[in-house]
Parts: sequence; structure tokens; C-alpha cells
Amino acid sequence: MIKNINWSIVGGGNGGQSMAGHLGVKGFPVKLFDVNEEVVKKINEKGGIDVSGIVEGFGKVQMATTNIREVIEDADFIIVVLPSLYHKDIAKACAPHLKDGQIVLLHPGSTFGALEFKKTLMEENCKADVTIGEVNSLLYACRVTEPGKAHIFGIKNYLFAAALPATENKRMLEVLNTAFPQFREAKNVIHTSLENFNAMMHPAPTLLNTSKIDSKEDFLYYHEGITPVIGEYIEKMDKERILIGKALDIDIIPMKKWYVDMYDSTGETLSELCKNTKAYNGIIGQKTLMTRYVLEDIPYSLEAMMSMGKMVGVNVDRMETIVNLGKSILGDDLLSDKRTMSALGFSDFSKEELLNYVENL
Repeated sequence: MIKNINWSIVGGGNGGQSMAGHLGVKGFPVKLFDVNEEVVKKINEKGGIDVSGIVEGFGKVQMATTNIREVIEDADFIIVVLPSLYHKDIAKACAPHLKDGQIVLLHPGSTFGALEFKKTLMEENCKADVTIGEVNSLLYACRVTEPGKAHIFGIKNYLFAAALPATENKRMLEVLNTAFPQFREAKNVIHTSLENFNAMMHPAPTLLNTSKIDSKEDFLYYHEGITPVIGEYIEKMDKERILIGKALDIDIIPMKKWYVDMYDSTGETLSELCKNTKAYNGIIGQKTLMTRYVLEDIPYSLEAMMSMGKMVGVNVDRMETIVNLGKSILGDDLLSDKRTMSALGFSDFSKEELLNYVENL
């Protein structure tokens, strides 16, 4: 089964085309779903995706389609490479077509993505016995230059992956590692959710660079936007993330160590590490605050993480400051759809009950 695995990618954006192309370059059979008819048409005309950068080659794609059933019905391993605000809708779209034994991996899951996906499938009365997994971040630093052409600036040295329930970790990783050896087993999906460093690296730097963004100033997001003061704030906020993990008996990797491990970066401070990360070369800052770095990464990452911190009794004042700043600037209505412990139905769970759920269901 491992050798004959059928892969499907759900999402044809930067990450989705990069991953589909990478699988194709490696010689794996892969199909791709996207809602954009132009993207699908171009990939089908080319027969695949041209990949450049740290990976070079033409990745054959068996089929690109706007019909999600066509990529799911015979897939063994389905990788959802979409912003987290689309996870619920994709779960609803997948529910009628999923089959026993399939694996659905959220890449990335942001914070509590697998829990939301599972909850949605249950609400949709999906009876298929599927394993839902998530990883803590996107494997690539990448950009699509045009449909069917993906440039991969860098690939992280390793990331964490876990299944829901965690008893399925080894089965999921055995298949996933045949194509992507970079993924390591996490303890459970709470572990992967807390290792979601987008929650640390996106909302705070974006909001604290509001003047540059609102003035539509050209700046390099990581190299110039993570100033020493902003970097220091993130480091302090990161300590809250680590304490949440400790309260749940999970060892969390500090952001500074992630940069050394992921990108072989050097530096004493987070600001220095960002400046010395080659994979970030040329990544430009946004020109609007209406960006997924805020609209997605506050309600689906940082606020979700904050809610768990409060649930287990950790002081999360710095996280809450950024969440409240985002709401004050953009308004509660734009950040109202959130992935909190309460929204997911876990507000009355004890720590032991929550851990038992993610590890055993």
C-alpha cells in the first residue's frame, strides 16, 4: 500500500501547487483540487507544475479539477493546503465523499484545525472512519508566479505532525514520510497546535507595523519588520506559549530554537535570527491590514491558543494584548469567527479529559 499510495492536494494556492509539484517531481501520483477554474485549466493544459528554486523539475499532476469528489474518491492520503478559515467549509465538502481508511492531513492545521475538522464531519453526519491529522506549519517558503509555476525558496528541515486520535500517529507518519521525511511525530494534535508559530510571527509584527503597512511602504516583512523591540515582544509572548504546553505536559520548542532547527539560521535574538534566515530573502510586507496574518492568524491561531491558556490557568496577557489590539483596529465583526475551546465544545473538559480525547477519542 505504501508504494502505491494515491495522493490528493486540496488547494491550489502557493502551498498547494508547491506540494503537488514537489510530489510530481518525486514521481508520486497526485491530483489537485481548487475552486479557481483558471488555475485548474492551466495546470491541466501543462499536465503538471513547473517547480523552481530549492526544488527543480516538472511535477506531473494526473488531474486538476474544481470537483472535490474527483480528487477524494480514490485517494489514500488527502492533504488540505488552505488557510484555516476554509477548513470548516472543506470538511463539509469532503464529508459525503470520504471513505474508511483514508487520511486527511491539514497542512498546516493552524491551532486546533484537526479538532474543528473532526467536529464538522460529525455535524455533517459523516460515517466514514477516517484519520484526521495536522502539521504545525507549512513545509515551504514558496510563491506561485503563475498557475502551473511554483517557486520554492526554502524547505524547513523538520516539522511536527500528529493524528486525531494520536493512536494513529505511526500509521499516518509511515505513509507521509515516504514522500516527506521532514515530518516528525508529535505527541498529539494539541502539541502540533501549540507549535503553530504563525500565531507568534504574524499577528504581532503585522499590527505593530501598522504605520508602514497603512502608508503602503515597501519593506521586507521578516528582515525589516521584526525589529529588535518587536522581536523582544514576540519572545516574551512565546514564553506564554511554552507555559501552556507545560501545563499540558508537552515540551514546546521556543521560537528562537525553531529558527536554528528549521532554517539553520544564526543570531542571539529573534530579530537577528529572522534577518539571517535565507528562506525569507525577498518576502515583502503587506500593503493592507486586511491580510490573513491578522484575519486568519488571530481568530484561528493566536486567540485559539490564548483560550487554551486561560482554560489551563496560564497568564496569557501578551497574547491577549495583540488579540485586543487587532479587534480594536479592525473591529470585532472581522475577527468574530474564532476557533476557541468554547467554540469547539471543550470548555467544560478537564485537562485529563481533553488529553484523553486527542490521544484516544
